[in-house]
Amino acid sequence: MSSTQAVPESVLDRVAQLRQQLNHHLHRYHVLDAPEIADAEYDALFDELVAIETQYPALYSDASPTQRVGAPALEQFEKVQHARPMLSLDKATTPEELEQWMQRCRSRLAADDELSFTCEPKIDGVAVALIYEQGELTLAATRGDGNEGENISANVRTIGSIPLKLQGDVPPKLEVRGEIYIPLEQFDRFNAAALSRGEKPMVNPRNGAAGSLRQLDSKITAARPLTMYCYSLGGSEGDWQPESQQQVLETFAQWGLRTNPALELVADLGQCLDYIQRLEARRDALGYEIDGVVIKVNSLRQQQVLGAVTRKPRWAIAYKFAAQEATSVVEQVDFQVGRTGAITPVARLQPTFVGGVTVTNVTLHNRDEIERLGVRPGDRVVVQRAGDVIPQVVENLTRDEDRPAFAFPDHCPECCSEAVSEEGEVDVRCTGGLICKAQQFERLKHFVSRVALDIEGLGERTIADFLERGWLDKGPGDIFRLKNREADILALEGWKEKSVENLLASIEAKREPDAARLLFGLGIRHVGAVTARDLLKNFYTLPALREAAQSARAGDEEAAAALTSIDGIGPAVMEALGDFFHEPHNVTVWEDILTEVSPPEYVVETTQSAVSGKTVVFTGKLETMSRDEAKAQAERLGAKASGSVSPKTDLLVAGPGAGSKLKKAAELGIEVIDEAGWAAIVTAAG
Repeated sequence: MSSTQAVPESVLDRVAQLRQQLNHHLHRYHVLDAPEIADAEYDALFDELVAIETQYPALYSDASPTQRVGAPALEQFEKVQHARPMLSLDKATTPEELEQWMQRCRSRLAADDELSFTCEPKIDGVAVALIYEQGELTLAATRGDGNEGENISANVRTIGSIPLKLQGDVPPKLEVRGEIYIPLEQFDRFNAAALSRGEKPMVNPRNGAAGSLRQLDSKITAARPLTMYCYSLGGSEGDWQPESQQQVLETFAQWGLRTNPALELVADLGQCLDYIQRLEARRDALGYEIDGVVIKVNSLRQQQVLGAVTRKPRWAIAYKFAAQEATSVVEQVDFQVGRTGAITPVARLQPTFVGGVTVTNVTLHNRDEIERLGVRPGDRVVVQRAGDVIPQVVENLTRDEDRPAFAFPDHCPECCSEAVSEEGEVDVRCTGGLICKAQQFERLKHFVSRVALDIEGLGERTIADFLERGWLDKGPGDIFRLKNREADILALEGWKEKSVENLLASIEAKREPDAARLLFGLGIRHVGAVTARDLLKNFYTLPALREAAQSARAGDEEAAAALTSIDGIGPAVMEALGDFFHEPHNVTVWEDILTEVSPPEYVVETTQSAVSGKTVVFTGKLETMSRDEAKAQAERLGAKASGSVSPKTDLLVAGPGAGSKLKKAAELGIEVIDEAGWAAIVTAAG
């Protein structure tokens, strides 16, 4: 039937009626948990609508309830730039920290401003943003890195609790933010059904939700038991001007959006702590995973006044619950080899449910930790999980039982090279370097990761597959020679012309990589992202850095001084660089990659600011950013970030706990500001 076929008026009326009825019943079932009709009656209405839309394609609409079943599979997710960043929250774990946060909020507001706060469960799910235009859902996106997410609209349209069209008088454009999750009862039911079919179950509710939203085939997502609570306003256009967080959520509910009934308004610290205590006491009865409480300043005007620092709002905080514990038995201890050669012991446990997750593996960290705990296969241990922290063994309940101590290997479990530990270090490392298959895999993963060269399309499975086929044996340089294997890749299962074209285009786009990212991507010990930038800021090119490192190792005092005089670069980094270039395998990889790429001379792009050309020192505990982030900010503002106070220092940024550096700055008459003052400088520079 042609899509231009005229649709009779009676059919239009019936379609409108069916859509209204189905949306009403979806809302009753998924949001209000109060269905009015039986499933069979709903299915009959749904099937009738599907039949009409099939007969008249012109009636297709993204807002139709029929889109709940899923759309055709995608090849990849489009990137979405958030109009306003999706910020992460600062954390508190004690009443004292929560009180300090409330005091900081108070200190930044007018003396006569009355403060109140909203409290709600911190659901352990996936943060998303929903865009509604003229009341219809037009876009759904993941949080991503906070600034850029992925378009998951086709998948989100399959979730029954998310209205495709809002009810009532809504703004012309509205952004709603919330958390998509899987209720525990549905999670258990889904896994039981999957196991009965011989399929792989979901590992835990949070991972299950994240994996469901990243399915390229939304029909798979439609079969997953996802739901959503909306918790904040991302932005709106039009006349609607809410005054408070509480009003936002009350209005959301009127429009048909699902909000958490556990939300409460509190006036002070005492009421807030009472809410936290009550919620934690009924945590297991909520029916979904939480790891704490989100507390927000209720007034939206006050939220604007308080603002945000880096990626965290000053007007909200997450109070994290204490760790949860369970016991299990260690069945065996295996070993994993990381990209730097570190050999990490992993305990395989009898499955145990702790902190909302079924745990079967826990890291034992290193040889010293095994000795400290006295862990051996057969021991009964206490496993702890706190929030998003990786589960860990905190106590061995049977260490006094008569069994031989566990022997840590003296050779790499992957390549059988000697395993050694350096003086003063707890890690035992494989000496095989790039001849060790485990390190090859991990180093290549690191090389293409977002924090290094950021090559899209080369995921773990692809790297493992290409390594197994011998296509990446020489190291990272082989990535840039994959263009010669276009036909071979296309012949592999799962690869299509477009996906191969996208992979090769992504690789070719990195032929002139940022020199600091390339250096960091090579995985040299002690050379992190910040250290790589510090080195390139002083040597400008990779060949110049290599020459200095080799000369320093050969005893050239001038070269050694040139390296160690760089702020943040000490003997450990210099020694690691010298060792890297002394190893022939590493030099071969280095020279090979530089035949494929041409990183330009490293230049730090700066913004004119109040601290341009000045020397800045950071000291004390920084509450809203890491020390590396602070130094990177200083660099972008044209300042030099130093690690010590001297007469050449122009500005000291002092956080809580500042000690000798603050005292010395006072003696030298150096200007001192707090973290908020530094944030004002950053904001003023744009």
